[in-house]
Amino acid sequence: MKKLSLAKLYDFFAAIAAKEALYLPVNNEVGKAEYKRWSEGVELSHQLNTLRSAKDFFFPQTENLMEFKMEGKKIDIIDTREACDDFVIFGVRACDAASFDILDRVYLVDPVDSYYKNRREHGTVITHACGKPAETCFCGTFGIDAADPKGDITVWDVEDGYVFRANTEKGEKLMAATADLFEDTDDKAVKAEQDKVREILAKMPLADLTTEGVGAGLTKEVFDRPEWASLSESCLGCGTCTFVCPTCQCYDIRDFDTGHGIQRFRCWDSCMYSDFTKMSAGQPRPTQLERFRQRFMHKLVYFPDNNDGVFGCVGCGRCLSRCPISMNIVKVMKTLAKGGNK
Repeated sequence: MKKLSLAKLYDFFAAIAAKEALYLPVNNEVGKAEYKRWSEGVELSHQLNTLRSAKDFFFPQTENLMEFKMEGKKIDIIDTREACDDFVIFGVRACDAASFDILDRVYLVDPVDSYYKNRREHGTVITHACGKPAETCFCGTFGIDAADPKGDITVWDVEDGYVFRANTEKGEKLMAATADLFEDTDDKAVKAEQDKVREILAKMPLADLTTEGVGAGLTKEVFDRPEWASLSESCLGCGTCTFVCPTCQCYDIRDFDTGHGIQRFRCWDSCMYSDFTKMSAGQPRPTQLERFRQRFMHKLVYFPDNNDGVFGCVGCGRCLSRCPISMNIVKVMKTLAKGGNK
């Protein structure tokens, strides 16, 4: 492990930014944390989490996939992809770091999504262990340790600085390039910090939340539960939960006529929208109940059924804090757990 003094944190940022793009959480004009490219004078936010997750760096909200030029019956396909430069994301929390594994299971299996793969290969993730978890956090339910996040490099706050641990070849390379800023240290301060955080987590309101009643192999039992009607009746179908979620991966593809050709874009979509999955034959999920059920069945049953028991949620708590009618995955899990399916 290596230690970085408080006074050298921005020297570390400057050293990285001199060679590649560096992004980190920064408070916006209303005091909320968002990822922003670092430059001299930009201050690191000390809030627990960002409004939107770091998913945007690998699966952006909007991207141009390709273009077409047409002359009569001749169609030329233009590859709009550009070489992706190396970049670093600092300050990713354990929940968001775990979300990358979920996205990888979707976009890095055959057929591999080359757009996503390109960004993943060029991005280096520096995670930041949580020091003060929020009451909306429940990452522990899914086996995520907020005190020991994954990533290429893991960083812990200690009393007089920061302790860094390289976890991958990418992380080792980055730390080697900034080695003159660090000094060797042991793990005593980190273990003390981890014990403190885990003690806090054990007292959180959602510390006892379990996955009882959901999971792989329960498709019919959970799908047929009568509680979906009452759970979904107040849902607005606004899609806020899907847009702040670090693991949602649905998208739509649209073609736009520019007058000089066609541009094909990929944009985030939401299973909560009335036109999601709509086809020429109609809408297979015509009611809000069916769309609501689809969202949570996917995260809590379908995804673990097809991914070795891994759930499609990381317990970041964004949907708890952002839903305008306070309906969220925790309420769904608690409701389905009553009576159980196992």
